[in-house]
Amino acid sequence: MPKATWNGAVLAESNRCEVVEGNTYFPPDAIHTEYFQDSSTHTTCPWKGVASYYTLAVEGQTNTDAAWYYPQTKDAAKNIEGYVAFWRGVTVTP
Repeated sequence: MPKATWNGAVLAESNRCEVVEGNTYFPPDAIHTEYFQDSSTHTTCPWKGVASYYTLAVEGQTNTDAAWYYPQTKDAAKNIEGYVAFWRGVTVTP
């Protein structure tokens, strides 16, 4: 089962992930929300839409904008709408 970890904490774990462009997207109900803080960062993907970001906070350490999701995707990416992916040192294991 795919799992995302950072700084000793399990951030997300699910067997209902979607893989898009090499990134594993976790369903919203698989996220351990106590580690996530909303960010004001947004980026745009031409075919997925506008991404929003989370900063991770674990054991007094923060990892700025280390998770992202698409609250409302374009039609081509509906399978990952609301799903969360990671980067910036977060380990995702299959």
